[in-house]
Amino acid sequence: MNIEQYMQDLGQRARAASRLMARADAGAKNAALLGIAAALREQREAILAANREDMAAGRENGLDAALLDRLELTPARFEAMIEGLSQVAALPDPVGGITDLNYRPTGIQVGRMRVPLGVIGIIYESRPNVTIDAAALCLKSGNAAILRGGSEAIRANQAIAACVRAGLASAGLPEDAVQVIETTDRAAVGELITHPEYVDVIVPRGGKGLIERISRDARVPVIKHLDGNCHVYIDDQADEDKALRVAINAKTHRYGTCNTMETLLVAEGIAERILPPLAAAYAEAGVELRGCERARALISDMKQAVDADWYEEYLAPVLAVKVVSGLDEAIEHINHYSSAHTESIITENYTRARRFLAEVDSSSVMVNASTRFADGFEYGLGAEIGISTDKLHARGPVGLEGLTSEKWVVLGDGHIRQ
Repeated sequence: MNIEQYMQDLGQRARAASRLMARADAGAKNAALLGIAAALREQREAILAANREDMAAGRENGLDAALLDRLELTPARFEAMIEGLSQVAALPDPVGGITDLNYRPTGIQVGRMRVPLGVIGIIYESRPNVTIDAAALCLKSGNAAILRGGSEAIRANQAIAACVRAGLASAGLPEDAVQVIETTDRAAVGELITHPEYVDVIVPRGGKGLIERISRDARVPVIKHLDGNCHVYIDDQADEDKALRVAINAKTHRYGTCNTMETLLVAEGIAERILPPLAAAYAEAGVELRGCERARALISDMKQAVDADWYEEYLAPVLAVKVVSGLDEAIEHINHYSSAHTESIITENYTRARRFLAEVDSSSVMVNASTRFADGFEYGLGAEIGISTDKLHARGPVGLEGLTSEKWVVLGDGHIRQ
């Protein structure tokens, strides 16, 4: 295969499809989403069988536990894909709405219209469910998409791609509106990220190495987050039952996700009471603890943390633990070491909660809730294209609105400028 020619062909077809998608009405887009859901139901066993082949190949090739976890399509995750399509179909169409329409002294009306971005390239590792999430959000927001999944998920992704094409065709929309790259050759990524004439924005989802490479080499704007070093801070005015529930869930619910807690901060005024039961719960779950000296003085078998631990996204049953003097030190620690993904405070003190929300500089900041809620589905977006820790255009879970832009519109009646 000539990769350069193959990718240029994909790009040209995506650009042509994007113009058709930009004028597609909400009814057609929703019909396509429901058509994809119907095709997934029909092909359920074939898709799960393809995923089992991917899983077997992944084990043979030595994929680590975190990647295998992301790769697996469990029955629950399969149903969540279908539910995500239904949720996106039920969401308001973001395209075409005009806001802030006001008369100017000259008599013209000036406002802003929400419009699709155009062609979105999405590069991701492992998770075949991202193929559906990405297709659904790009489709509903009036964009075309070029999807490049990881080589480890090639079988499941191609089976899912066939369902996407079937759903688009059933609604009379161009099948080229969502194209899943068929080759596992890494040169395809290099082509995708260096052709702004075909692609308007790149969304990388995967490991830090992948995202760093895309950010460094792309000639197309990138919506990204490098890693998910998420924190929970237990304040000395926390409800201890809430603190236990949240801190345990934030770490042990799933290890291989970017919204999993990687560092636990505990105020010195509550550490002696809360750390022993937390340590026991983590030990039962098989979580290795690495702590500061003050934390280790309370938990004798806790390993010594080094400075690198405060930066680390483990994606594994490992947790860094630090005892801090209070809210000021917690906020300072988070803003220094965090990857600006998601942070949570456990407290019953309203003033401290408001300070935490205002002063912690991350894309999602929570009060008395697990970091695991930092997710487009949980935020009511239907699904997400990814998480952005950038501050321009989109921040946090990127849903429909994050895949659109605005343009100025002017309404006149023969008005001329004097």
